[in-house]
Amino acid sequence: MNGKYWYKDMVFYQIWPRSFKDGNGDGMGDLLGVYEKLDYIKSLGCDSIWFSPLYPSPGIDCGYDISDYMDIAAEFGGMDAFRKVLDGAHERGMKVIMDLVVNHTSTEHEWFKKSRERIEPYTDYYIWRPAKANGKLPNNWDSLFEGKAWQWDEVRQEYYMHLFAVEQADLNMDNPIVREEVKNILRFWLDMGVDGFREDVITFISKKEGLPDDRIMPKARGIRYFNHGPHLHEYLDEFRRDVFSKYDCMTLAEAPMVTPEVALKYIDERNEPVLDMMIQFKTQEADCLFTDFVHMPFSLTKLKKAYTKWQNGLEDKGWNMLYIENHDHPRMVSRYGSEKFRDASAKTLAVSYLFLKGTPFIYQGQEIGMSNWYPEDPEMYEDVQTRWQYENVGTKKSAKKRLQRLWYGSRDSARTPVQWSDGENAGFTTGTPWFYVNENYKQVNVASQQEDENSILNFYRKAVALRKSLSAVRFGDYKEYGKSSSVFYTYSREDVHQRILVVCSFSDKAKKWTAPKGFDMDKAKLILSNCGERDSLEFLPYESRVYLWDK
Repeated sequence: MNGKYWYKDMVFYQIWPRSFKDGNGDGMGDLLGVYEKLDYIKSLGCDSIWFSPLYPSPGIDCGYDISDYMDIAAEFGGMDAFRKVLDGAHERGMKVIMDLVVNHTSTEHEWFKKSRERIEPYTDYYIWRPAKANGKLPNNWDSLFEGKAWQWDEVRQEYYMHLFAVEQADLNMDNPIVREEVKNILRFWLDMGVDGFREDVITFISKKEGLPDDRIMPKARGIRYFNHGPHLHEYLDEFRRDVFSKYDCMTLAEAPMVTPEVALKYIDERNEPVLDMMIQFKTQEADCLFTDFVHMPFSLTKLKKAYTKWQNGLEDKGWNMLYIENHDHPRMVSRYGSEKFRDASAKTLAVSYLFLKGTPFIYQGQEIGMSNWYPEDPEMYEDVQTRWQYENVGTKKSAKKRLQRLWYGSRDSARTPVQWSDGENAGFTTGTPWFYVNENYKQVNVASQQEDENSILNFYRKAVALRKSLSAVRFGDYKEYGKSSSVFYTYSREDVHQRILVVCSFSDKAKKWTAPKGFDMDKAKLILSNCGERDSLEFLPYESRVYLWDK
């Protein structure tokens, strides 16, 4: 955030540590496994790694319930292993960013244990409230994971707020001592050499004074009172001013329900931004309604509208974070692509976003086309949110229908171990995997794709390298064509040196494409295609192409 903006020229690789690679054979992904694969990550053209939480945690929410912010969990190898990976990444010219999770802590954190005992200065570290008359909850807000947003604590004899799992107690960021604790956490990792942070649900850290009941929202009650709350900008500016401005680092904020207009309040580079980028959710809503569990048919026009709105909305003002997969959503080949046309659709999904303006993120396994997992028993799911959904939502439907709802919506599909080979446990571990391996690992794995010139893996390598070679991708203007098409996503990127045209078919049938006006296809150079050199303007199922005109 010192004006260098190095993150704009990079491609990030997200690691969800439990499922990336086990290096010591205990069945759990760890930092030894990451160290083994640093050259692999670099070979993709990725310049930076984002680690999902590595901190000590009871694991109720797979590491997002943190019990110690200034250590690395033993199951991941501890601090020595982290320093080895950090040094190894830096030696390869790669950056490393951590997950910052400060909306809440684990109820096993020492702060919470002391707060429930009313031990100073921890008494007001969390959001505590007495019961209302007749033992009623302090307000009617909903947890986003399970039930209501309040849990009674027998020790303190009060309720504490938990916007997520019961074991994730919300911090009281209005307490200046808590904000100093956050700054100390930031300095600890930045002084060690970490290059920045992805900030988990950071837009939730400021709650409306008085915590009023929400009489409008039928579901997710309270979210309008804690998303982009009254002091959010003030607190983010404090973190920037007191910490981030003194380091060469970057910040990426997770921001549910954010629009480009709202995002610019935080990332507008024409002023003094308090954040560098924001993770928006709109590009994840083309086959659902607000949440992945409310499944709908995929709509390409809805996806395109989201892409274009963010490209145009931030143009010359702020910088886009680009992604199609992460740890919080099911696999995209199964959602927006096609498992029948897995190879072609995985490549087209890559093309659809890798040539947009912004910084792309690739999630582990995405680069080989990993797909959704379809367990036969709901008890096989690990995720706290998924389990609650099965037990509490749509309970009048048949068990089969309820299970299928999890197939479509559970983020556990993105959390199965990475498929490194067709060997035992997909090459993820020599022990017993902590979680189920997707049954298609014999067909879908890194080893089988490494030497195959036409594999999804090598297509990603080509696409990333091409992206980095084109000035129009880094600096050029964006324009969409054929907005109403439910088959093709067509857009151009253009600067003073070159013009490119990206064409992606999202149909499982052959379809005729018409070039936009002003594009002389006879002078175009085909620089990337997932179906080989083809002159025909009839696109095969899920075919994608990138054309170039030099000026």
